[in-house]
Amino acid sequence: MQLSKDKIQEIRSYLAGENVRFTLFYVISGLFILLNAYMVYRNVYYTLLLPLALVILYLFFYRVDYILLLITFFTPLAVNMTQFEFNVGISMPTEPLMFGVLLLFVLKLLYQNNFEAKVWKHPMTIIIGLQFLWIFITSITSQYPLVSFKFLLARLWFVIPFYIFAIHLFRKKQNIRLFVWLYAIPLVIVIINTTYQHSLWAFDENAGHWVMTPFYNDHTAYGAILALFVPVFVGFTFTQSYSRLVRFCALGVLLFLLMALYLSYCRAAWISLVIALSFYLVILFRIKFKFIVFSLLIGGLIFYIFQFEILDSLSKNKQGTSGNFMKHVQSMSNISTDASNLERLNRWSSAIRMFRDRPVFGFGPGTYQFEYAPYQSSEEKTLISTNAGDRGNSHSEYIGPLAEEGLPGTLLVIAVFIYSIVLAMRVYRRSANKEVRMLTLAAMLGLITYYFHGLMNNFLDSDKASVPVWGFIAILVACDLYHIPSREKQEE
Repeated sequence: MQLSKDKIQEIRSYLAGENVRFTLFYVISGLFILLNAYMVYRNVYYTLLLPLALVILYLFFYRVDYILLLITFFTPLAVNMTQFEFNVGISMPTEPLMFGVLLLFVLKLLYQNNFEAKVWKHPMTIIIGLQFLWIFITSITSQYPLVSFKFLLARLWFVIPFYIFAIHLFRKKQNIRLFVWLYAIPLVIVIINTTYQHSLWAFDENAGHWVMTPFYNDHTAYGAILALFVPVFVGFTFTQSYSRLVRFCALGVLLFLLMALYLSYCRAAWISLVIALSFYLVILFRIKFKFIVFSLLIGGLIFYIFQFEILDSLSKNKQGTSGNFMKHVQSMSNISTDASNLERLNRWSSAIRMFRDRPVFGFGPGTYQFEYAPYQSSEEKTLISTNAGDRGNSHSEYIGPLAEEGLPGTLLVIAVFIYSIVLAMRVYRRSANKEVRMLTLAAMLGLITYYFHGLMNNFLDSDKASVPVWGFIAILVACDLYHIPSREKQEE
């Protein structure tokens, strides 16, 4: 077979192009090796990370979904590496990557804006948008505007990747499962390390408060995340449509989660699972909403009538924290000698006094720890109280915004939480797909554990909680937008 002149010329051009590419590759590789050799000689090793940086840069522009999944995987293993002014730290390596996704979001809005309109028009997106608008307004009126705008920026780099981008990622159901597994696998690694460290202290209850460091700050943050994932892996374990291998692995993760939850000695996390189970039973037995409201009203009325007797009874409870499960749960209602409970009451009382001073705009997002000291009462202070603002914040997802962003701030937090449950129930009832129903129900129950836990702690200012919480909310929105058949298909 004789090739034409044009064909021969085409082959020569191709080979010439290949030669240029190979030559360029070898030149760049040679220069990189020489540069690194010189830097290592000068005891500078940062340039060794240059290829990794280039790969990540490529993924940012061409496969941002891989970046989201990479962040998810590293979140349980991330460590708070740096302390800046105003006691603000950066979680490495996750928060710089989240900030990069935020910058990419801004660029896309300016030059491309290919986000679907129905995502922006979704009620959940509107509520979250109003929440950001109010945080921005209260940052302007803040006592410390720099602190508040840092808070706003941090919240943006949590929500944009794991709500806006995650909704598009979750258009494929397999990505929802992948998201959960990519968080759970490193979490199991953390559990194994934590359990080993705990065993060196003979599983002592006091040691259980800190053995999960440096991956989690304390046992409350650790317990909250463990409880958040328990309903999801219960769902994975008992969903018949999954293979036996997947269900067996899910059961293994579930057992790790339950073991770690028990050893965390986190009372709020234990109770939050009971609350989630109660909510599941309400759904299972189809108990009418009006009966739930009626029961809550009756319970509130009984507490109001007998509040002095109830508080007197609680004040007689001297049970401290204990390695015994039942005694440890009982200590949760100890408001007479338990330092942890008393300090929470002190923080909450201080926040309410701050709210009374500034009921509309508050003191500014992120400023509670710098402002609450003068609002403490000497009668309510405990052995672990401090005026320095260096031991945490208000210990509540609801009361904290009340002091920092006024009443509108708290109402918007509650609106996000309540609407996520309403949305989950709507998707659960409308979907005919068993896997979508399971994912929706599991995500909702996981969120309910966190919403209850949020009464006594707040972790949405950290990547550890923000990634799964906002990710679970994105799962609900994605299921609502992409995984419910249209009315026409349902009729067919």
